[in-house]
Amino acid sequence: MDVKLYIKELREKIKYHSDLYYNQDAPEISDYEFDKLTQELKNLELLNPDLVEKDSPTQMVLGEVKEGFSEVIHDVPMLSLQDVFDKESVYDFYRKISENLDNQKVGFTVETKIDGLSVSLEYKKGILVRGSTRGNGKIGEDVTENIKQIKSIPHELKEKIDLEVRGEVYMPLESFEKANEDRDLNNLPLFANPRNAAAGTLRQLDAQVVAKRNLDIYIFNIQKTEKEFLSHKESIDFLKTQGFNTVPICELVYSAEDIEKVIDKIAEQRNSYSFGIDGAVIKLDNLALREKLGTTSKTPKWAVAYKYPPEKKETKLINISLQVGRTGAITPIADLETVRLSGTNVSRATLHNEDYIKQKNIRIGDIVVVQKAGDIIPEVVEVVSSKRTGEEIEFHMPTTCPVCGSDVERIEEEAVIRCTGIECPARLFRSIVHYASRDAMDIDGLGPAIVEQLLNENLITNIADLYKLTVEDIEKLDRQGKKSAQNLINAIEKSKENSLDKLLFGLGIRHIGKKAGQVIAEKYNDIDEIINADIEELANINEVGPKMAESIVKYFKSAQVRDTIEKIKEFGVNMKGSKKEVLDNRFEGLTFVLTGTLPTYTRDEASQIIEKHGGKTASSVSKKTSYVLAGEEAGSKLQKAIDLGVKVIDEAEFSQMIQN
Repeated sequence: MDVKLYIKELREKIKYHSDLYYNQDAPEISDYEFDKLTQELKNLELLNPDLVEKDSPTQMVLGEVKEGFSEVIHDVPMLSLQDVFDKESVYDFYRKISENLDNQKVGFTVETKIDGLSVSLEYKKGILVRGSTRGNGKIGEDVTENIKQIKSIPHELKEKIDLEVRGEVYMPLESFEKANEDRDLNNLPLFANPRNAAAGTLRQLDAQVVAKRNLDIYIFNIQKTEKEFLSHKESIDFLKTQGFNTVPICELVYSAEDIEKVIDKIAEQRNSYSFGIDGAVIKLDNLALREKLGTTSKTPKWAVAYKYPPEKKETKLINISLQVGRTGAITPIADLETVRLSGTNVSRATLHNEDYIKQKNIRIGDIVVVQKAGDIIPEVVEVVSSKRTGEEIEFHMPTTCPVCGSDVERIEEEAVIRCTGIECPARLFRSIVHYASRDAMDIDGLGPAIVEQLLNENLITNIADLYKLTVEDIEKLDRQGKKSAQNLINAIEKSKENSLDKLLFGLGIRHIGKKAGQVIAEKYNDIDEIINADIEELANINEVGPKMAESIVKYFKSAQVRDTIEKIKEFGVNMKGSKKEVLDNRFEGLTFVLTGTLPTYTRDEASQIIEKHGGKTASSVSKKTSYVLAGEEAGSKLQKAIDLGVKVIDEAEFSQMIQN
């Protein structure tokens, strides 16, 4: 595959998973796998610097402000850390710092890396005045009331000073297990891991929910203060005197060998803690030297996070069951003899897909090695062939759906098989639960238990049927009185007013997350324009790309989907997009491609200006391109424009075109 296309697809994949991780608190892959994807992209961009773009995941902190919370602009950006995965990279980091500081002897702190959600706490004259999430590093969410529910956070300091600190909010393992027990009893989706449970809890709009879930915090840095400190270790010691819980291990060392010893010490102790630890953070201790080294747009140059490899255990694979997802994907799941792994009991693990089972030669009855990377759903990583008895049974994926009996299909170049039955009960159940979820159509009260009853009573067979429901229909269900029934009908009615991006996300189109829904809705006047758009047009939308575009076109080709869209349109569900207002048509019929760094505008700003004047932007240069707007360090797009004879303009000429 062309490296440029591969990098683009890798960016799309990372943005998709980062949206699930940071904004929806519903990851599909482990932290370890996500970090590896990011590292692969970083390495490719180092080898191909002309392909680096400002909005690449390697150049920015991922995350956004959730609807319902006020924005907080961080005075000091809340950056992320560069991850390393082996000891050699730790030694490289040590050598690089030493060389940049003329090989003077300097100290480093090595700290436990808590697996949680980063927050900032602000104090004025010693009083807690605000708590906020990291968000995208520059803008976060104001979660002050929720922060105040965490008992270990001091509301008042011993010294009456102005102070901003950074910490990691986490959910203790015992609280995590209890929260999932409660959710299981109420037929609610389980939290994937303690980190996402903490993130989902802290971003609740109801502070009482936060109070019940027993979150905790460790503080690991001072962001801003009127006091003066020479070293990080000194500042951490000061925080202890003010009543903060600081990271359990924060040791000061002066050599790479001693850094490694503390990393190993944390590894030995990590499973003895009541919370998740996914690594060790190595930081330059001297604060003045930190200032000298500085930061990138995403990470400090004076710190790295060493990520521990996943813990592994042996157990027996008792059976392989099948799970049908909302897009029809049929996933094999290993049923295991229960084993203790990373502090929790594990009895199920993903087997990914048919190719994975064949590649690993996994059979029912095998002794297998299970790993739990980043505390996500565990996976079977290998078979212990030496322990085979000959009684193990080979497994074959079905040719029909295990739930509805419809044929299954496997798309070329994909490893997943999918149920083709549009009305498959398993697909329908998960699709409606997703449609009603907070980030989609936000139908309060329409949880899994109610959806299951509605399906069992044949009251709904698709999402359009939700809008036919009456109070009397809901009252017939278990534990549903008149008041709760009326509340649910009101919530369904209210969902009709939602913006188009929430509907697009709620429809459950493959590869289309919350962010993609927003981007697409901003480009069109209504859903009909999206339905009639072709792959090329959709793929040229920034942050969409060919894979998403193909998925959208395929989805809306279905006669059943179009019929459902028409029905919910008739029920009054909003179909209007949020396309930006066009000021005039001076760029009508013109297509611009942007490359390099512009002196004044960001690419997004320039794109918005073009669209406001009736033009279009594209991600690649072709004979159809009208202009290439080139800035500094323009890459291969500039050369291609020259080769094709496409007119190249700079920002000054672009500004002149706008003014004229």
